Amino acid sequence: MNIALYLHRIAQVRGQDPALFLGREMVADYAGFRARAGQVATWLAGQEIAPGDRVAIFMKNLPDYLIVQYGIWMAGAAAVPINAKLHGREAAWIIEDSGTKLVFTSPGLGDALEEAGVTARIVDVSGAEFAGIADADQLEQPVERGDDDLAWLFYTSGTTGRPKGVMITHRMIRGMALCYFVDVDQVTAGDAALYAAPMSHGAGLYNIMHVMVGARHVCPASGGFDEAEIFELARHFGRVHMFAAPTMVKRMTVAAKAMGETGEGLRTIVYGGGPMYVADIVEAVEHFGEIFVQIYGQGECPMAITALSRAEVSDRSHPRWRARLGSVGRAQSAVEVRIGDAQGRPLPPGEAGEIMVRGDVVMPGYWQNPEATEKTIVDGWLMTGDVGVMDEDGYVTMHDRSKDMIISGGTNIYPREVEEVLLEHPDVAEVSVVGRPHPEWGEDVVAFVVMEQGCALDEGALDAHCLANIARFKRPKAYFALPELPKNNYGKVLKTELRERLKEMDK
Repeated sequence: MNIALYLHRIAQVRGQDPALFLGREMVADYAGFRARAGQVATWLAGQEIAPGDRVAIFMKNLPDYLIVQYGIWMAGAAAVPINAKLHGREAAWIIEDSGTKLVFTSPGLGDALEEAGVTARIVDVSGAEFAGIADADQLEQPVERGDDDLAWLFYTSGTTGRPKGVMITHRMIRGMALCYFVDVDQVTAGDAALYAAPMSHGAGLYNIMHVMVGARHVCPASGGFDEAEIFELARHFGRVHMFAAPTMVKRMTVAAKAMGETGEGLRTIVYGGGPMYVADIVEAVEHFGEIFVQIYGQGECPMAITALSRAEVSDRSHPRWRARLGSVGRAQSAVEVRIGDAQGRPLPPGEAGEIMVRGDVVMPGYWQNPEATEKTIVDGWLMTGDVGVMDEDGYVTMHDRSKDMIISGGTNIYPREVEEVLLEHPDVAEVSVVGRPHPEWGEDVVAFVVMEQGCALDEGALDAHCLANIARFKRPKAYFALPELPKNNYGKVLKTELRERLKEMDK
């Protein structure tokens, strides 16, 4: 089944309902949304884009993003989303590796591709060529696609090397959307999806369930994440849903307190994509109320591994509420989740191992990379590379990526555990813990710390705080103050860069 059918069906019965907005301005109702996507599909076919071909989207968050995305799907092609913050050479590499024939860009991004030597055809959505697509007839029915046909070729962040193309099928996206209704949140036609995180990632995939019910889709006029703009749009539209990385949630909490904002109009914030520290989410719930839901997923199993409901995120009465809040929740409905040892054998509750996932929302493999696929999909299980434990009730607590685990004197130390403790200190705003080579112990623990405004790094105070809360061997042996932590375009801390800084210090 072609997932573009969801747009086709909702336009048949709710065509006059508002669909696409740029800021407060309505760009299209559902009939117009469907018509414009259908025209893109017809035009693509005229450009010799066949079913299965790849068409890239290198755009900032705009309503045209969704029009192009559904037009690609209606034509039976596969979308290749590229983060608009990438350098032109990085985007060019993805375009080349995916065999993309045509790229849709937003203003200013096409030049970067041309400078990088991209040979694929480039179409700017603000240009005359794209405007001329409105003269095309709209495709009457989406091209038929099988459940296992490619829909979305998503390239991983590539923080440790060249990114890999994750093949995401129509079946996977459908399963993710249906899991959302069961395990994450309900959506109605009166809701509004606000796209403040890059639409090239999970925030963009989350349009599906909102299309299914005919909800509104709002792109901030700024094209990105601006706390004041989010609060204003939430008040205006009401019943706003948005996806946010944990760093975004923290920024919103800090900004709301400073601006006197309550978060009026925010109905649901789904957070994921990185570690959410307990201290941060406790503070966010205290300020905004019961609006938060957590999900855990990967590009290889998009948004659909586990979920922690809004009731569980907000509960402070359960005897183990803090442990549950520090977890990523329980398995979503379409997957099996287990904790495995080095051979993939299941481990008992409470033992740490690799988080493994199996089900209809797991990728079939990486694009033209059988070696990487063989290492990652083992006997049908996705080996996530994340280390975690599962308790007797099925709650999964993720410690770290396996590559981030510190082994000191033969003992495993999970950086997140140390980070959680340090963040409880009132002077600490952000922290990242990594391992440093040590001639005797193999590695020791060091912490890079961003202090709260007006606070200076006091190693003795932080050391005493750690000794009062965790085992002595886990405490950092050194602390380094930074004005900010290095992060990628999606807000994830680049621990590889922190390790490189340690190497430079040792020279």
